[in-house]
Amino acid sequence: MGILEVQNVNKSFGGLKALTNVNLNVEEGMIHAIIGPNGAGKSTLLNCFVGRLIPDTGAVTFDGQSLLGKKPHEINQTGVSRVFQTPEIFSDLTVLENVMIPCFAKRDGSYSLNAIKSVKNEQDILEKAEQMLVDVDMIDKRGMTASSMSRGDKRRLEMAMCLSQDPKLLLLDEPTAGMARADTNNTIALLAEIQEKRHITMVVIEHDMHVVFSLAQKISVLAQGTVIVEDLPENIKGHPKVQEAYLGGAH
Repeated sequence: MGILEVQNVNKSFGGLKALTNVNLNVEEGMIHAIIGPNGAGKSTLLNCFVGRLIPDTGAVTFDGQSLLGKKPHEINQTGVSRVFQTPEIFSDLTVLENVMIPCFAKRDGSYSLNAIKSVKNEQDILEKAEQMLVDVDMIDKRGMTASSMSRGDKRRLEMAMCLSQDPKLLLLDEPTAGMARADTNNTIALLAEIQEKRHITMVVIEHDMHVVFSLAQKISVLAQGTVIVEDLPENIKGHPKVQEAYLGGAH
């Protein structure tokens, strides 16, 4: 059994079938990539993991608990964190204040920014936030305003915010989108280091095959809303079903 399991998930929007009998097994402690052409259903599937969408039929379980019917903040409290395509940070706050935010998340999923500013001198909170910044190599930027940073640094900041929640599962939706190659390579190295040190299970949706084959230990390929192949990276590149999905036929 995996830590994240998807069984016979179907999702339609009107007459359009976005997901058809999707099955997925993500093993604990691994980096599992989900790839596929545009419109394959990757984002729809990810949104079913985090409570933004509810499947029409099927089951989604994390660490033995059903995720269906839970709101996004409730899923977050089970140990699931998500990194979005566009980094979700508080641009007017400092880097350090951003990392402190998850420590003050209310039970309804909202944040108390005044609480952050009023107790930011509490030593235990400061130490945890600073350690997260050390882990992503940003401690020297802790006083910077978040809006002034590069996209690569904003991604590192968002990673530190996620790590401060001590997640068991990290969902990454195109974590290198819009990055220069140097920032992409730095992000690959950061994710590999986090996975090695913390043994966090990761699910990565990514179009950049350089990222996928640098990180993934297992890959699921979606096409037309269903999983057509799930295998080790070395068996994916030349697989005829994968070539057909991307190229329209085996080449």
